[in-house]
Amino acid sequence: MSASLLEIDGLTVELPGTARPVLDAVGLRVAAGEVVGLVGESGSGKSVTARAALGLLPPGARCAGRVLVDGEDVLGAGQGRLRAIRAGTVSMVFQDPRAGINPVRRIGDFLTEPLRLTRRWPRHRAEQRAVELLAAVGLPEPERQLRRYPHQLSGGMLQRVMIAGALAGEPRLLLCDEPTTALDVSTQAEILALLGRLQRERGLGLLLITHDIELAAASCDRVYVMYAGRIVEHATAAELFGRPRHPYTIGLLGSTPPLTGPLERLRPVPGTPIGLDEAAPGCAFAARCAFAQAGRCDQEVPALLPLVDGADGAGRAVACLRVAEIPSPAEEVRP
Repeated sequence: MSASLLEIDGLTVELPGTARPVLDAVGLRVAAGEVVGLVGESGSGKSVTARAALGLLPPGARCAGRVLVDGEDVLGAGQGRLRAIRAGTVSMVFQDPRAGINPVRRIGDFLTEPLRLTRRWPRHRAEQRAVELLAAVGLPEPERQLRRYPHQLSGGMLQRVMIAGALAGEPRLLLCDEPTTALDVSTQAEILALLGRLQRERGLGLLLITHDIELAAASCDRVYVMYAGRIVEHATAAELFGRPRHPYTIGLLGSTPPLTGPLERLRPVPGTPIGLDEAAPGCAFAARCAFAQAGRCDQEVPALLPLVDGADGAGRAVACLRVAEIPSPAEEVRP
């Protein structure tokens, strides 16, 4: 595997007034030319994980662990160095494009201002680069788009503008935080295809954050599943989708409509995710888990441990005390 562009090891993030950490000993890796998925319900800590790679953690956050971007320590970097990392090595596509672009400024201002400030380019050169970027993300009449305001563009067009802005510094690592959530189904497919093409053409490392586990399975090389601030399963997309091992992963797949095949009744995951104001002495998923063992799962925090047992490949890991006792052939996940 290529050298890591993003390497997070033992990252713990605590905020004042919370009963448990926002992130608890999180570890993940993204290599050059690789698409990695980070999957989980809202509030699981996915966005905070991505923001840690940009040095954009909330005020008052207490951090432990290590976050390396292209080998450089982000948590220990000063503001000047962080700005340089964000301007070149790593960039992020945020969830809501309308919240990321000033509604009273033109698209051209949004795209050219970072280039003029960080690279000291004159206006004409920055505008030429902006036109190239808009053409690269498939927007028609890019020169005309520079003069338009955000309200004059559709959601899909604005997301393309956001992707263009993220590519302006020619990053090696791209973080995409729910980039298709606010879009209709056909536009979602277009944006995902665009991201895939740009990733392949530029050899980017890409971290795709999503709550849709089937989308991750279809788009990613490897997938991390997160619950209540912890990674509970890690595997290749084929292994995860074909033979999930953690009860939470099994539940996510059972509650998601299949991409192919006949329609079937969905099986929702019971209960609700644990909040930041709730502390769990054992496994955070125990109260929702059909396989939980009283006196054990609700008292002992499971470690994320390697798992290799016949059909599973090297590099797979699961955080479950009863993983060896839980059957998970593909036919039991999708009858």
